[in-house]
Amino acid sequence: MRASRGEKLFYFFNYVVLTLIALSCILPLLNVVALSLSGASAVASGRVTIWPVDFSFYSFKSLFSGTPIVRSFWNSVQITLIGTGLSMAVTIMAAYPLSRRQFYSRRFFTMAMVFTMIFNGGLIPTYLVVQNLGLVNSYAALWLPGLVSTYNMLLMRSSFEQLPGEVDEAAKIDGCGELGILLKIVLPLSKPMLATLSLFYGVGYWNAFMSVMIYINDTAKYNMTVLVQNMIKSTSVVQDFTDPTMVANMTPEGIRSAAVIVMIIPILAVYPLLQKYFVKGVMLGSIKG
Repeated sequence: MRASRGEKLFYFFNYVVLTLIALSCILPLLNVVALSLSGASAVASGRVTIWPVDFSFYSFKSLFSGTPIVRSFWNSVQITLIGTGLSMAVTIMAAYPLSRRQFYSRRFFTMAMVFTMIFNGGLIPTYLVVQNLGLVNSYAALWLPGLVSTYNMLLMRSSFEQLPGEVDEAAKIDGCGELGILLKIVLPLSKPMLATLSLFYGVGYWNAFMSVMIYINDTAKYNMTVLVQNMIKSTSVVQDFTDPTMVANMTPEGIRSAAVIVMIIPILAVYPLLQKYFVKGVMLGSIKG
């Protein structure tokens, strides 16, 4: 069926708007990449736009040799991997029983968790609880207060509910218990949702900023997000950590840009691997059969 003139006009404006939105996202990233790979004189003179000028790796060399970027990167990896694993485990353990119709008072427990999406204890009471538990200045303070996202749990529960009930019955006839059904049947059939929520949790932990600033006092435990923010807002942070022999071949802007690139590369690398599950996982969680 051929599109009408009005539909063609509508599609044209859609493509124009989407192209502008895409450019507004891509061009700043290209500018950051160009700054990180350009020579000091080109960056200082403002000649760098979206393409490197006087191609150079001095910004990355200065970043890795003169700043605690490696330590902060490792801190981010620890926070993300352990936090994502704990959050996924607890989310699955909460979503599975709430998805079973025979679970007593599952509506009450679901509404109790939804209540936390509307009301919370507030920043100061939460901090006092964390402090009294002795978790300040430890990564447990980043993991435990927000261990389960109610929104993610509801998506997981909805995904579990869409699995055919006959599968559970067949497994029980074969002698499978609830744990066996969860591990051998439900989770393998829920890979798209597992990948989607793992990405949600992973991005959240990787980009953790405010919680690190509030609960972590030791600068040696800062993650990439906090370190890069400190480098961006303070020129002295860059100068203090930079090898003096490289001063003539780099600029603070170049080092900051290099740090931003190092911070976003892991997410850019992981997303394509999970992309085939991402859309399917979101759709499975948004439709209740």
